Amino acid sequence: MPRELTGHMVNVCNEALKIEVMDDPGSGGACHYYRVTGFDPASNPSHGTNYPSSALRIIFQNGPIKEAGVNGITQEVLLAIIEDRLVGFQSGPYACAENAIALELVRKAQEILQSRTVRRVEQGVEGTHQPDQPTTGHHHVRPVV
Repeated sequence: MPRELTGHMVNVCNEALKIEVMDDPGSGGACHYYRVTGFDPASNPSHGTNYPSSALRIIFQNGPIKEAGVNGITQEVLLAIIEDRLVGFQSGPYACAENAIALELVRKAQEILQSRTVRRVEQGVEGTHQPDQPTTGHHHVRPVV
């Protein structure tokens, strides 16, 4: 049974968009398949003719890359897209302090996730289910749930 996410609901547009978690958490504790509905791509000038439905499926990497291959996207991919949009807004008529702060935090999130990947590569455990050994203080912070 899908689980609905509601943390994005802050205005009419976001309230129209339904985010559903479509799978159970995997071995790492995170889900891999999300569906977004409630939008009409035909009314979007950037749509073109190649988008077949009004549902967006987001599929994340599921399993170690060395075993499963690349079979989905990563958090870093979504952060790169958000960064690009915020840079665009900051270079146009919608530049504002909130966008600047959000851009800074998105870049910080990318930096932290990339530092984890670099550490795992250096320790020879990237792309596996093997745990790595944290090397700096911020990696010992308990996750927020």
